[in-house]
Amino acid sequence: MRANEPGQTGAKTISVEEAGRWLGVSRNTAYEAAGRGEIPTIRIGRLLRVPVAPFERLLGLGASANSEAA
Repeated sequence: MRANEPGQTGAKTISVEEAGRWLGVSRNTAYEAAGRGEIPTIRIGRLLRVPVAPFERLLGLGASANSEAA
């Protein structure tokens, strides 16, 4: 895992734009996917954030995926 992947900074949430970068899609595509529920999000006031744990599970990067590989 690269140092700038979700969960590596210790942050519990990331921006929708950052989630889009991990998926290799544009900012607009990431927001569209978030709007459709394809990227898990939470709303804090007007701010839309992606919780890292569910996003990692979606990508197969969660702790359970790592323990299965061991």
